[in-house]
Amino acid sequence: MSLTSHDALVALRRDLHRYPEPAWREFHTTSRIVDELERIGVDDLFIGREVLADGERMGVPDNEELAAWHERAREAGAREDVLAKTEGGYTGAVAVIEQGEGPTVALRVDIDALPQREADDDDHVPAREGFRSEVDGYMHACGHDAHTTIGLGILRRVKESDFQGTFKVLFQPAEEVVGGGKAMAESGHLDDVDHLLALHVGLDHPTGEVVAGIDGFLAVSHLHAEFTGHPGHAGARPEEGRNAVQAMAAAVQALYGIPRHSDGATRVNAGRVEGGTATNIIPESARIEAEVRGETTDLKEYMLERADEALAGAAATYGCEVDTHIVGDAPSATSDEKLVERVADVAGGVDGVDSIVRRDDLGGSEDATYLMQYVQDRGGRACYVGIGTSHPGGHHTATFDVDEPSIAIGIDTLAGVVERLSTDS
Repeated sequence: MSLTSHDALVALRRDLHRYPEPAWREFHTTSRIVDELERIGVDDLFIGREVLADGERMGVPDNEELAAWHERAREAGAREDVLAKTEGGYTGAVAVIEQGEGPTVALRVDIDALPQREADDDDHVPAREGFRSEVDGYMHACGHDAHTTIGLGILRRVKESDFQGTFKVLFQPAEEVVGGGKAMAESGHLDDVDHLLALHVGLDHPTGEVVAGIDGFLAVSHLHAEFTGHPGHAGARPEEGRNAVQAMAAAVQALYGIPRHSDGATRVNAGRVEGGTATNIIPESARIEAEVRGETTDLKEYMLERADEALAGAAATYGCEVDTHIVGDAPSATSDEKLVERVADVAGGVDGVDSIVRRDDLGGSEDATYLMQYVQDRGGRACYVGIGTSHPGGHHTATFDVDEPSIAIGIDTLAGVVERLSTDS
């Protein structure tokens, strides 16, 4: 079905919604994207390892997990040629159209889903209308199914327009674990980009509202800390043990005790802790999954340094060892004013847009910032755009849904910006 009508775009978004896949397991999703790219007709198409820098993926699951999702995608009808290129968790794609001399403009959209069970009551539109997630325990709870659809719609629109230059759409995996942005940023596909756009739906802005430039990205690092002690009989020989859970518990307290910084906002959270095997065994292993954030990249680095000290100190206090490693990371970023102006100008003439917010703070983290920073460091411009959608539940909740008229608003706005950038140059 050609993406030339609202019904076709909605059908695609609902198809993607039915089959959510989390970070680095977007095998079926990549296959569906490739299907649509071939229907549109692009000049160059890169898949899997061709769009990710070697050694830069973060938060990649183990091989057994990847293989299970790979086979699941095959059973769901994913293409064998795409499965071959994405095996091992090398998901994602980059599509390129060449239309004469002009600037190189890129659009980044994210494609992964979340480990969240979707609501199944009749008040939830996907359940009522029959496109609820078919993968139990996972759903598109942040709108990436809409992002992917909007990206494909923009590509088709630009291809059929008078745009002069090169247009790239980067379908990025693993945003939800801030694990894919760096690998895609350093893949080489951004080296010639003059203007980079990224987008997100919702963010507590209603349908009809466009945020021309989003800032306030908190730089973030996700870290895993593995504590190793020594087991012992908790009743007969307690002195022989070195309690890894005790070290872990002290580390949690120490993490929350990191002093705040006068230069700006900082955050820390121990989101998952676990360890031990039985009440009568002194635990020999325990782990923490935590994150630190900062209003700037420097503030995040301050928090990360103090977190490392807290973890190491707690381990040493109880005679244990700790191995800490980063599994996700993203810097802060700022949208360039010239692109913010362009988005605001174009959005003002888009049907369905009744409110334009010039700038707003995200208040969270996003690894599109890696791509933004990469382009900006090389003299280009970047802008992160908010496309309002009236969602019934908050992001990352079981009742989140996209108000589908916002898909057309996103396409009209950003395709118009891409075309305007061609004439600006």
